[in-house]
Amino acid sequence: MLFKRIAGWALALAAMNASAGPEQAIQQTLERLQFPAKVTAVSETPIAGLYQVQLENGRVLYASGDGKYMMQGSLFDVASGQPRNLTAAAEAEARGTKQAIDAIPKEELVIFAPKNPKTHVTIFTDVDCGYCRKLHSEIEQLNELGIEVRYAAFPRSGMGNPVADTMQSVWCAEDKQTAMTRAKQGKSVKSSKCDDPVAEQFELGQKLGVQGTPAIFLANGIMLPGYKPAEVLAAEAMAYE
Repeated sequence: MLFKRIAGWALALAAMNASAGPEQAIQQTLERLQFPAKVTAVSETPIAGLYQVQLENGRVLYASGDGKYMMQGSLFDVASGQPRNLTAAAEAEARGTKQAIDAIPKEELVIFAPKNPKTHVTIFTDVDCGYCRKLHSEIEQLNELGIEVRYAAFPRSGMGNPVADTMQSVWCAEDKQTAMTRAKQGKSVKSSKCDDPVAEQFELGQKLGVQGTPAIFLANGIMLPGYKPAEVLAAEAMAYE
């Protein structure tokens, strides 16, 4: 008798999913599984029959239109030759990462720009970080490749220490680009005080999930943690344009 009841429930669920549209079918499956995160949107992907499921916590799942199959992982578009992480882009958009970074006034960033930039990256940096210094040594190459570099402050040890003090001096310098380069080369920077944004940018970086430097954000909000050679970084940045 119990087996018949279970079989009946399964048939009923299958019938419900078969008659429902993709969004409803996927919702029904997640509810049946008592999935902890709420679904905020269901949309088509470039793959026929595969749907992107946006969750309230910013994560993304994928499901078949009938709700019978689900998967978690990254979906890449490799048609152009340079892989584009569609999952990371969707998650960045859902979390409002791009909007938060775009809201930083440009005058509060230290910017190294080519004459005609093709795109930009925003890098949360620490002037005492070895890989930040290595990346900065390639700033001219990045500019030549059409990449505008926008620096935001992220003193890894927090505020109230010599590195944070140096970064505040960089942001208060009359020539911020020269001061940044000197600091990244381990040279002294003239001590300066002003109403600087270093603490505010450090706090924003923490909210965006920055845990180390350099933390590179592409123009669409995707974060690339850690150092990447100029040519690799430029290719990834251009892939989303």
